[in-house]
Amino acid sequence: MAADDRQAVRPSFVVGLGLALIGVVVYWMWPAAAPGAPPSNSSAEIVARGTAGDPASLEVRLDRLKAPPPAPDSMARNPFRFEAKAAPPPPPSGEGPPVPGAVPGGRRGGAPQPPVPQGPPPIPLKFIGRLESPSAGVVALFSDGHGLRPRGHEGDIILGQYRIVHIGVESVVLEYLDGSGRQTIPLTGQGASSL
Repeated sequence: MAADDRQAVRPSFVVGLGLALIGVVVYWMWPAAAPGAPPSNSSAEIVARGTAGDPASLEVRLDRLKAPPPAPDSMARNPFRFEAKAAPPPPPSGEGPPVPGAVPGGRRGGAPQPPVPQGPPPIPLKFIGRLESPSAGVVALFSDGHGLRPRGHEGDIILGQYRIVHIGVESVVLEYLDGSGRQTIPLTGQGASSL
């Protein structure tokens, strides 16, 4: 029985020895494990570059720290300071800048541009409802979007800035007190109600 145990142990021993031998060969063949490769920052390399032992390379320039930073000018500011300062733009010539869509000879080409809207800003009120009663007449209800709910009859002044010109069923016409513009505001609430 001892002979059978020896034969069973031999193949596993041979396989283990073979794996160990392969591991040793791979270790020696690997490039990083090759002996003789000096470290990348060896003292011989630093001396050859002239940085170690050179008194000029060890000089500390504290005066550069005291210099004021450049002014925050849009043309001169370069936080990385990797490139030279850009050349100034050329001086303007007698002609103005080129007009988009211009054709040589002075004619303009392309579609006409829409006119820029002019006038007062839009009135920031919403028409949220209308009340009708025999005693009070027709009253328009407004909201400014911030919790204020002004109301008024035709001809009344709202918020000290706007006059109610007309109260319709589905819209209200308001105008600025100085007469600079009118605006029709549609109904955005639940609709009209009667008392």
